This record gives sequence, C-alpha cells and structure tokens, in this order.
Amino acid sequence: MNVGKRLVSYALLYKKIIISALLMLSVAVAAELTGPFIAKIMIDDHILGIENKWYATTKSQDAVEYKDSWYKRSDNFSEGEQKGKEVRILQVGRAYYFVDEELPFDGERTISDGNVVITRNGETSEYDAEKLTVDELVAFYRPEVPKLIKLIAIYFGLLVVASIFHYGQRFYLQTSSNRIIQKMREDVFAQIQRLPIQYFDNLPAGKVVSRITNDTEAIRELYVTVLANFFSSTIYITGIFIALFLLEVKLALICLVLIPILVIWIKVYRKFASKYNHKIRSLLSEINGMINESIQGMTIIQAFRRQEESKKEFEALNEKHFSYQNKLLSLNALTSHNLVGVLRNMAFVALIWYFGGEAVSANSVISLGVLYAFVDYLNRLFQPITGMVNQLAILEQSLVAGERVFKLLDLEGVDVHTNEMPRYKGNVVFDHVNFGYKEGEYVLKNISFEAKQGETVALVGHTGSGKSSIMNLLFRFYDINEGKILIDGTNINDIPKQQLRKHMGIVLQDPYLFTGTIASNVSLDDPSISREKVEKALNDVGADQLLKSLPNGYDEPVVEKGSTLSSGQRQLISFARALAFDPAILILDEATASIDTETEAIIQDALEVLKKGRTTFIIAHRLSTIKNADQILVLDRGQIVEQGNHDELMQRRGKYYQMYQLQQGKNSTLAG
Repeated sequence: MNVGKRLVSYALLYKKIIISALLMLSVAVAAELTGPFIAKIMIDDHILGIENKWYATTKSQDAVEYKDSWYKRSDNFSEGEQKGKEVRILQVGRAYYFVDEELPFDGERTISDGNVVITRNGETSEYDAEKLTVDELVAFYRPEVPKLIKLIAIYFGLLVVASIFHYGQRFYLQTSSNRIIQKMREDVFAQIQRLPIQYFDNLPAGKVVSRITNDTEAIRELYVTVLANFFSSTIYITGIFIALFLLEVKLALICLVLIPILVIWIKVYRKFASKYNHKIRSLLSEINGMINESIQGMTIIQAFRRQEESKKEFEALNEKHFSYQNKLLSLNALTSHNLVGVLRNMAFVALIWYFGGEAVSANSVISLGVLYAFVDYLNRLFQPITGMVNQLAILEQSLVAGERVFKLLDLEGVDVHTNEMPRYKGNVVFDHVNFGYKEGEYVLKNISFEAKQGETVALVGHTGSGKSSIMNLLFRFYDINEGKILIDGTNINDIPKQQLRKHMGIVLQDPYLFTGTIASNVSLDDPSISREKVEKALNDVGADQLLKSLPNGYDEPVVEKGSTLSSGQRQLISFARALAFDPAILILDEATASIDTETEAIIQDALEVLKKGRTTFIIAHRLSTIKNADQILVLDRGQIVEQGNHDELMQRRGKYYQMYQLQQGKNSTLAG
C-alpha cells in the first residue's frame, strides 16, 4: 500500500467526523456561492430592470405616479390585470429619460436636442423624451426597494449561515486531524517498543525522536491544513463550475481548461519537490541526532575542548539543510502564486475580450448582472486554486514524512504478550551456542554450561570476550545463530519475549533512572508493586543509609538519568528495583565497577540480599567480588577457556589465576 493510501486509511478511522465536516463545508460553500446569484438578480431584475416595459395603470401596489398618471413595470402586473399604454425609461450616459411610446428596437443611444436617438444596423429612430429628476427617478425605483432589502437580508443571512458552518467544518476537521496524529504517534511509539535492540544499535536516538515528533508533526499539517484546504477547494471549484454552467455554458467551457492545467501543474511540481523534501527530512533527522549526541556527550566535549569542532560540524550540516531549503523555496516561488496570477489575468482578459464589450452594449448576449456574477465566480475560482497550489509544498513534505514513518511502522517487531507465565525455577542451560552480531562473524563460539536454580555464576574475561553477549542472548535481546538455550528444560525461543523477561531482572554498571521519584523508579509504576513493597526493597538493599539524607526521602524527585544522585545511590535504587520485581534469574552487569570503596560494602550486602533464592549471573572485572560464586566461567575471544569455582581455578594456575594475581598485585601496589 502506497503512502497516500495509508494516510487515507488513517483518516478513515475517524470518517464520521470527517464526513460531518465535509457536509458542513458543502452547506457553507453552497451558502457562499449563492451570493453572486442574488447579486445578479438584484442587478438585472431590480436595478437595471427599470428599463423594462412600463404600462399605464390605475393607482395600485407597485404603481408609480408620474405627472398625474400611474405606471407599473411589466413584471409587477398580476395575471389578468389590465395594461394600458406602453412607455419606457431609458438610460443615456448617466441620465435617465422618460419616453411616452413603444420602442420597436433598441441599439446605441444618444441625445439630440432633448430627444433620444436610437441607432442599430444603420437604422435610426428618434423619440420625444423627458429627462427625469433625481426625485422622479427615485420614485420609479421605490417599488423595488423592499425587494432589494429582502434580497440583501437573504444575502447576509447566507453569509451568517456560511460562517457558522465554516466554523463547524474547521473545528471538526482539525479535531479529526489531531485525533489521527494522536493515533499515529501512539502507533509509532508502540512500534518502537516492539523493535529489537539491534535496530537501536544502528540508529541514533535523535533520528528515532525525529520520526515520532518532527515527521508526525509534518503529517499533522497534511491533515490539518493540506487536506482541509484540498477538500474545501475541491468543493468550492465544483460549486463554482456548477454556477458558471448555470449562468453561461460557453464561458464555463472555456474556464474548464484551467482544470487540466492545474493537474499538470501539480504533477510537475511534485516531481521536483519530492527529491528536495526527501533530502531535507533526512538532514533534519541528522541534525536532531547530532543535537542529541552533543547533549548526551557534553561532558566529554567540554572536557576535551571540542566545542568549536562540534559547532563547525553542526554548522556544516545546518548549511547543507539550508541550501536544500533554498532550492525548495525557489521552486515554490516559481510555481506558486506567480503562475496563479498569470492564469487569473489570462482568464480575465479572455472574459473581457469575449463578453465584456457586448455586455455594456444594447444588443448584449449576456446581461450586466450575468457578467458581474461571472467575474465574481471567476475571482472566487482562483482563491481555492491559489490555496491548493500554496499547499503543495506542505503536501510533499507530509508525504515524505509519511513515507519515513510508515517505513518505521513496517519494520518487523515483536507483539507484546500480556499473558501471564508461572514463575520458573531458573535452571539455565547453554547448549553449544554460537552467535554473531554480523552474519558470519561469531562473537560466541560453542558456549556450553549449566546454571542450577539458586546458583551464582560469574562471567569474567577481557573486554570483548563475550560476557555481555551471553546475557543479551539470555534476555533474548538478540537470538542465537546455532545451538539452544533452555530454562527449566524449555527452549527460550519457544517463550514469548515479554513472558520470558517477566521473571528476569537486570542491574547495569550505569543504572538508568527515569524522570519521576525514587519510589516510581523502583516500581516503574507497576500497579502490582505496592508502596510497602517498594520501601521494603529499598530498606532490604540498605538504600535507607544513602537516601535518608534527601529532603523528600523516597519521594525525592529524580531528573532524567538520575544525574542529581550519586552513582552509589543510583545503583542501590536499581538493586531495589530488581528486588521489588522478584525475578527468578538475576543479571548483574558490572554492577560494582563504578562504586567507591565506602559504598562498596553497602553494595556487597545488597548483593547478598538480591541473590537469595535466585539464579544469579554476575559479569565482573573485580575478581575479588566473585570469590564466593558457585561457578566461574572464564571467557576469551568468545570461548569458555576455564570453568569452576574460585579455589579450583586458582589451583589450575591458568588464565583466571593470572588475572587474579595481576589484580591483587595492582591492589598491593596501590595499598603500598
């Protein structure tokens, strides 16, 4: 399904609101477009209608007294009413004249010695005429005044109706647009929760944020501005052409030429604009990614005095973004309002040339009222065309943004399972496991070991030996290439990821804390974890010793990443979090690596509390912290080279012995 169809499918989720808005828009447009018809009637029937035939009559409704005689316009006679002698009122220049006789023909009018002279096709007639004073002319117009007032009231009434329905359609269209974007953002954010960890390994956080914020905001403009404008413009143009055909078919057919021009125009514009918008959206993501990276690494940037270099890198990226924005701006300037103005002028020239001269002559094919209405409609026609053309830039930006968002939504993810799984015991078996982050490049080779329920298994080795990769596989952040991993005899690939992780806990070297409070960071707002359970977990790991000095205790606010807390405080909170969730399998990833000596004693006590009754995996650099482990796995270049407890490995005098002696030697040197 292409981007356009998918954007429409989102809109259809709120089709009732949108249809209601479009119906209101149709009513508003119909009310607005009735205005020129009313103006035509006012001009032709009531203002210029004074030149219709008049007949002598008796004093009655709509009759006008002139020099002791009564006259009534032909269209004001009721059926069967007696008509007397025919007279005419003619406009010559700016003056009006009373002619007391019938006119056999009409044509070009002039005044000669106070008489009206009419010439047509070489034939001339002269009539005695009396010039009307202003009061006399007003008297002849007086019967039309109530009718004109009535039409004016209807005209303004329609404008009020149009305003009310315009407000309604705009409110409902914008409401539906905001709802659509709300749903889309929820879908994008939910999709991010479903994506595997490797997706985030290859994409900077700023670019992901850009998809959720900038791209969806661009799409919001599509629904709020572009579609609303295109909907209203389409209805306007349709209504205007219906009105044009009702007024004058020939001129309406001439105006139809504008439609294919508009379609070709949009296609040509989109062809060029698409390329620029793709680049602009991509560069915007890179800018967001760089800003995010700079903020995250500001300590390093300032410590190593890289501010100027970072600024230059950003300026280069920003300049590139600016150049493409300028290219798009030039395209918009060339193909937007300027071309509309050209088309508008051409249409008016054709109108005036073809019909204008005839409308002001006595033998006109169309009336002045029709010409006025046509000019009004033609002027209105270019307003929606201008609106549509001016929205083309936003339309293209929105389609490109939609393409990027749907590309993210189409990535294969893992559905969230809400089914509960009984707490497993925690017997873990790695059976000939091979794994590589890249195809054909294994970082773990033939890994086999068993961890029984309640045991503590330590993983040691140099950086890059594969310790963290083993834990990533156990958590199913990544799936193995060969072999199998069993928990209580069940292959973890047969267990949904969410259910598998339900009974696992992890404590990282640099624990991550969320914005909130200390208590909310322990419970992660899980309703199953009560306040009492949170406080017990914190007390059990000894956190009360480090956190009691805080003004609000366990309700102390935590900013992003817990930057206002010490590393020891953050680590204890992460221990309490793991304890509160009561996992069957616990993973401690370098959990004591960055802790000061004074805090380490508290952390070690907390570790003992954490490990009770659980299968615990410890990734450690400090070998002194794992002397009591039931099993130690020594890894080197992705393979287990030694396996056993501390005493057994020390007796073998192998790689573990060398590592331990090296660390003890360093410690002795430091102590000395």
